Amino acid sequence: MGVYLSTPKTEKISEDGENHRLRFGQSSMQGWRASMEDAHAAYPDLDSTTSFFGVYDGHGGKVVAKFCAKFLHQQVLKGEDYAAGDIGTSVKKAFFRMDEMMRGQRGWRELAILGDKINKFSGMIEGLIWSPRGGNANDRLDNWAFEEGPHSDFSGPTSGSTACVAIVRNNQLFVANAGDSRCVISRNGQAYNLSRDHKPDLEAEKERIMKAGGFIHAGRVNGSLSLARAIGDMEFKQNKFLPADKQIVTANPDINIVELCDDDDFIVLACDGIWDCMSSQQLVDFIHEQLKSENKLSTVCERVLDRCLAPSTITGEGCDNMTMILVQFKKPICSPEQAGCLCSSSSNPSVLEENPENIEVAVPQQRDEKSGRASGGDSSRPLL
Repeated sequence: MGVYLSTPKTEKISEDGENHRLRFGQSSMQGWRASMEDAHAAYPDLDSTTSFFGVYDGHGGKVVAKFCAKFLHQQVLKGEDYAAGDIGTSVKKAFFRMDEMMRGQRGWRELAILGDKINKFSGMIEGLIWSPRGGNANDRLDNWAFEEGPHSDFSGPTSGSTACVAIVRNNQLFVANAGDSRCVISRNGQAYNLSRDHKPDLEAEKERIMKAGGFIHAGRVNGSLSLARAIGDMEFKQNKFLPADKQIVTANPDINIVELCDDDDFIVLACDGIWDCMSSQQLVDFIHEQLKSENKLSTVCERVLDRCLAPSTITGEGCDNMTMILVQFKKPICSPEQAGCLCSSSSNPSVLEENPENIEVAVPQQRDEKSGRASGGDSSRPLL
């Protein structure tokens, strides 16, 4: 079977949910692709004050995206930094933890089950035969290295996935991204990108790739991968003399922290199957128009997918898998008395600036009235 089907699969998997602070809708569609490699996670109540949303766009197979959808939010929640209130550090460690967890016997077994290589019953039998070594039971739950078996030397998958995650806690939004899935916020109808597409030709990415011994050909890492950051893709992470964030391809996420306010309408997380067809502002405008007559957010997402689906595979655009999560904030987000509410009619969130820790706290900036863009934004993808 080739890359594309003769007719697209337009059936959609959709869901809606809400809590006292927000509501969300989600929809996914295989489209023209021969297989579905996207995955997502939506947990409006990760804990009593926190919501978690993630979009994962797999390449070379579906297993890494499905693995992230199953485990990444769990690792964020388990982190000591999370318990201490440092969500940015916790989510950053969770991205790296995905690569660690996909190695060895347990990693192989989980990926095999997710990839339908073995059924869950076979996986259970193998787990009984190749049981973990002795030790504290609680430690074994999170330390997969304890499990031994015929695949103990498994170095991890050659396939990979993007990861774009949005975490809402009280009046703060944390966005973590590795790859070219994207998170956009609508503030008073204006679209602002809260993540950066990690393409190999970006200067910072190119420098890391070259220093790690890689090269870029035709816009691809080692002539193969069109992304500079991803979870999985372990063939690009084999230099034992370099830390995880310095490998040819890294799971190291950029993290953006935004103070939410009543001017914030919604956020969108979507894979590049959407962004290849619509700009950030075009999508925000389309959503606002749909919300005038449609209250169900998953239906709005479905209409976006239908809008992006190509009539044929001639151009390639509109032929990818498509996944989108729309998160709408309930008003008021914050009251004027709350010190954390920094929004005003002339302020907007910023995209990431380059910094050693890859963590940026977005603060109000003056809008360029001629262009509608924020001053000091990331020149690699201008604010819209």
